[in-house]
Amino acid sequence: MSERAPAAPIDLKAEVRRAFAPNANAANDAGATTSDLSIDEELNLHSIGWEPVELVSGVSLFSIPYGSWNWGQGEIATASVAHERAFRGAITRLHHEAARAGGHGVVGVHIERVVHATHVEVALVGTAVRPVGAKTISFDAVFVSDLSARDFTLLMIAGWEPLGLATGASFVFAPRRSMGTVLQQQTQNVELTNFTEAMYSARESAMERMQRAALDLHGTGVVEVKVVEGPTRFAMHAVGFVAWGTVVRLAKAEHQMIQPMMVVPLNDAKVDFDAATLA
Repeated sequence: MSERAPAAPIDLKAEVRRAFAPNANAANDAGATTSDLSIDEELNLHSIGWEPVELVSGVSLFSIPYGSWNWGQGEIATASVAHERAFRGAITRLHHEAARAGGHGVVGVHIERVVHATHVEVALVGTAVRPVGAKTISFDAVFVSDLSARDFTLLMIAGWEPLGLATGASFVFAPRRSMGTVLQQQTQNVELTNFTEAMYSARESAMERMQRAALDLHGTGVVEVKVVEGPTRFAMHAVGFVAWGTVVRLAKAEHQMIQPMMVVPLNDAKVDFDAATLA
C-alpha cells in the first residue's frame, strides 16, 4: 500500500486575510448572510419583501486638542466638533460597508460612544438589508437607521421611509460660583443655577444641530431619539448634551393606517394555589 502524501501546511495568515477581505460577489450571493437580527425580525423583513445581507460596522476616533476642558466660558467648541465629526466618519464607513455588501440600508444600528479628555470614539454596528434580489446601489444612496427591523417594517407599511441618522452634540462650561455662594449653599437645598443654565444651553445647541442634520437629509421628522446628558466624568465643571435618532419622511402619497391585531392573549390564565408546591 502506497503512503499518502503529507498535506500541505496551512497558511493561517492568508486564511485570516481571506476571511476579512471584502466579498466582491456578496451582492449576488443569496445563500450566505450574517445578521444580529432575531428570527421574528428576519420574518418581519421578509413579509415586506426585504432580506438581511450582512453585519456591517463603522468606527471613527476624532481628537480633542489638549487643554480644551480647562476652565472657560460658553461652549467647548472643539469637543462639540470632535463629537460631530466622529459620528459622521463612523456613519460614512457604515455606508461604504453596506454598499459593498450589496445592502440598500442598515437597520438595528447599535451605537457606542465614549468621550475622553483627548478624543471621541464612536462605533456603529448594524445589519445591512435590501429588497429581495435587488441590485447594488451607490454608497451615498444607502440609509442608516437605529430602528429595529420590526419598527422598520411598521414604518414601511405605514408609507414612510428612513433616510439616515441625525445627531447633535454640545459641551458647555458651567459658570463658576463665587466662594461666598458655595459656602452659603453648602447647608441648603437650592437649585444650582449655573449647571441648569449650562444644561439648557447645551440642549438647545444639540437639538438645533440634530434638526439641521435632519433637514439636510430632506427629512420631515426624527424618531427613536435617544439622549445622553450630564457632567463629563473627567471635567465636572462641564456638561454635555448628545442626541441622535432616525430621520424619516413620507414616501407614499399619504400615511397608511395600520390596524394592529392581537395574536397573544393579554389575560393571564387563572392558577389555583396548590399547597403541595410548598413541599
